[in-house]
Amino acid sequence: MTTARRARLRNSPRRRDRRGRGLRGMLYPATIPAAKTRAERFDAMVLEALEPIEQRWGSELTDLDLAVDDVPEVDETSPDEVVWQAGVLADVGVPLAQLVPAGVDPEGLPSRARIVLYRRPLEARARGGADLADLLHEVLVEQVAEYLNIEPDAVDGAEG
Repeated sequence: MTTARRARLRNSPRRRDRRGRGLRGMLYPATIPAAKTRAERFDAMVLEALEPIEQRWGSELTDLDLAVDDVPEVDETSPDEVVWQAGVLADVGVPLAQLVPAGVDPEGLPSRARIVLYRRPLEARARGGADLADLLHEVLVEQVAEYLNIEPDAVDGAEG
Protein backbone atom coordinates (compact mmCIF):
# COMPACT_ATOMS: atom_id res chain seq x y z
CA MET A 1 0.00 0.00 0.00
CA THR A 2 1.38 3.38 -0.91
CA THR A 3 1.98 6.12 1.63
CA ALA A 4 -0.56 8.42 -0.05
CA ARG A 5 -3.26 5.72 0.18
CA ARG A 6 -2.48 5.08 3.88
CA ALA A 7 -2.71 8.83 4.61
CA ARG A 8 -6.02 9.06 2.72
CA LEU A 9 -7.45 6.10 4.64
CA ARG A 10 -6.25 7.52 7.95
CA ASN A 11 -7.94 10.88 7.27
CA SER A 12 -11.20 9.47 5.90
CA PRO A 13 -14.09 8.66 8.25
CA ARG A 14 -14.46 5.04 9.27
CA ARG A 15 -16.97 3.11 7.27
CA ARG A 16 -19.74 0.94 8.67
CA ASP A 17 -18.84 -2.00 6.50
CA ARG A 18 -16.06 -3.11 4.19
CA ARG A 19 -17.85 -2.42 0.94
CA GLY A 20 -18.99 1.11 1.82
CA ARG A 21 -22.67 0.43 1.22
CA GLY A 22 -23.94 1.56 4.62
CA LEU A 23 -27.50 0.88 5.66
CA ARG A 24 -29.81 -0.22 2.87
CA GLY A 25 -32.96 1.38 4.26
CA MET A 26 -34.53 2.96 7.28
CA LEU A 27 -34.06 1.01 10.46
CA TYR A 28 -37.63 1.81 11.57
CA PRO A 29 -40.51 3.16 9.51
CA ALA A 30 -41.20 6.82 10.32
CA THR A 31 -44.72 5.95 11.46
CA ILE A 32 -43.71 4.13 14.66
CA PRO A 33 -42.53 5.88 17.84
CA ALA A 34 -39.10 4.22 17.80
CA ALA A 35 -38.18 6.33 14.76
CA LYS A 36 -38.48 9.55 16.80
CA THR A 37 -35.57 10.99 18.71
CA ARG A 38 -35.72 11.50 22.46
CA ALA A 39 -36.15 15.25 21.97
CA GLU A 40 -39.02 14.71 19.50
CA ARG A 41 -40.78 12.38 21.95
CA PHE A 42 -40.30 14.94 24.72
CA ASP A 43 -41.75 17.73 22.54
CA ALA A 44 -44.79 15.58 21.81
CA MET A 45 -45.27 14.93 25.53
CA VAL A 46 -45.05 18.68 26.25
CA LEU A 47 -47.75 19.43 23.69
CA GLU A 48 -49.92 16.65 25.11
CA ALA A 49 -49.49 17.99 28.67
CA LEU A 50 -50.28 21.53 27.53
CA GLU A 51 -53.45 20.60 25.64
CA PRO A 52 -55.89 20.49 28.60
CA ILE A 53 -54.47 23.77 29.95
CA GLU A 54 -54.84 25.44 26.55
CA GLN A 55 -58.43 24.21 26.19
CA ARG A 56 -59.40 26.01 29.39
CA TRP A 57 -57.07 29.02 29.37
CA GLY A 58 -56.36 29.45 25.64
CA SER A 59 -57.65 33.03 25.36
CA GLU A 60 -55.45 34.16 28.28
CA LEU A 61 -52.38 32.40 26.85
CA THR A 62 -52.36 33.95 23.37
CA ASP A 63 -49.35 36.15 24.22
CA LEU A 64 -47.36 33.33 25.83
CA ASP A 65 -44.80 31.22 23.99
CA LEU A 66 -43.48 27.81 24.99
CA ALA A 67 -39.87 26.72 24.45
CA VAL A 68 -37.78 23.67 25.31
CA ASP A 69 -34.05 23.85 26.05
CA ASP A 70 -31.85 20.89 26.86
CA VAL A 71 -30.33 22.43 30.01
CA PRO A 72 -30.46 25.84 31.71
CA GLU A 73 -27.70 28.36 31.17
CA VAL A 74 -25.54 28.98 34.21
CA ASP A 75 -24.07 32.38 35.01
CA GLU A 76 -20.49 31.66 35.98
CA THR A 77 -19.88 34.84 37.98
CA SER A 78 -19.91 32.87 41.24
CA PRO A 79 -18.53 29.31 40.80
CA ASP A 80 -19.37 28.28 44.39
CA GLU A 81 -23.02 29.30 44.40
CA VAL A 82 -25.59 29.44 41.62
CA VAL A 83 -28.50 31.80 42.19
CA TRP A 84 -31.44 31.40 39.83
CA GLN A 85 -33.51 34.34 38.67
CA ALA A 86 -37.15 34.93 39.54
CA GLY A 87 -39.59 32.73 37.64
CA VAL A 88 -37.42 29.59 37.85
CA LEU A 89 -39.14 26.44 39.06
CA ALA A 90 -36.39 24.35 40.66
CA ASP A 91 -36.31 20.95 42.32
CA VAL A 92 -33.43 20.31 44.74
CA GLY A 93 -31.53 23.23 43.26
CA VAL A 94 -31.92 22.07 39.65
CA PRO A 95 -34.18 24.25 37.47
CA LEU A 96 -36.95 22.41 35.66
CA ALA A 97 -38.59 25.41 33.98
CA GLN A 98 -38.49 29.18 33.82
CA LEU A 99 -41.07 31.84 33.11
CA VAL A 100 -39.40 34.60 31.11
CA PRO A 101 -41.52 37.77 31.24
CA ALA A 102 -42.22 39.88 28.17
CA GLY A 103 -39.71 42.63 27.64
CA VAL A 104 -36.78 43.46 25.41
CA ASP A 105 -34.33 40.84 24.12
CA PRO A 106 -30.54 41.36 24.00
CA GLU A 107 -30.80 42.83 20.47
CA GLY A 108 -33.24 45.48 21.69
CA LEU A 109 -36.32 43.95 20.06
CA PRO A 110 -39.56 43.44 21.98
CA SER A 111 -40.08 39.85 23.15
CA ARG A 112 -43.14 37.92 24.26
CA ALA A 113 -43.44 36.12 27.57
CA ARG A 114 -42.44 32.47 27.39
CA ILE A 115 -42.20 29.34 29.47
CA VAL A 116 -38.91 27.51 28.97
CA LEU A 117 -38.87 23.83 29.93
CA TYR A 118 -35.50 22.16 30.53
CA ARG A 119 -35.64 18.71 28.95
CA ARG A 120 -32.65 16.95 30.54
CA PRO A 121 -33.42 17.91 34.19
CA LEU A 122 -37.07 16.97 33.69
CA GLU A 123 -36.15 13.60 32.17
CA ALA A 124 -33.65 12.95 34.97
CA ARG A 125 -36.24 13.79 37.64
CA ALA A 126 -38.91 11.48 36.19
CA ARG A 127 -38.85 7.70 36.62
CA GLY A 128 -40.49 6.84 33.33
CA GLY A 129 -42.91 7.90 30.62
CA ALA A 130 -46.02 8.22 32.79
CA ASP A 131 -44.06 9.94 35.57
CA LEU A 132 -42.59 12.38 33.04
CA ALA A 133 -46.04 13.17 31.66
CA ASP A 134 -47.32 13.90 35.19
CA LEU A 135 -44.26 16.01 35.98
CA LEU A 136 -44.65 18.00 32.76
CA HIS A 137 -48.30 18.68 33.61
CA GLU A 138 -47.39 19.85 37.13
CA VAL A 139 -44.60 22.11 35.89
CA LEU A 140 -46.79 23.63 33.18
CA VAL A 141 -49.60 24.24 35.69
CA GLU A 142 -47.14 26.01 38.02
CA GLN A 143 -45.70 28.16 35.24
CA VAL A 144 -49.07 29.06 33.71
CA ALA A 145 -50.38 29.97 37.18
CA GLU A 146 -47.39 32.24 37.72
CA TYR A 147 -47.92 33.85 34.31
CA LEU A 148 -51.64 34.43 34.98
CA ASN A 149 -50.88 35.49 38.59
CA ILE A 150 -53.38 32.99 40.03
CA GLU A 151 -53.14 29.92 42.26
CA PRO A 152 -51.99 26.65 40.61
CA ASP A 153 -55.11 24.92 41.95
CA ALA A 154 -57.25 27.31 39.88
CA VAL A 155 -55.38 26.34 36.70
CA ASP A 156 -55.44 22.60 37.45
CA GLY A 157 -58.86 22.54 39.11
CA ALA A 158 -60.57 24.09 36.07
CA GLU A 159 -59.54 21.10 33.96
CA GLY A 160 -60.92 18.24 35.95
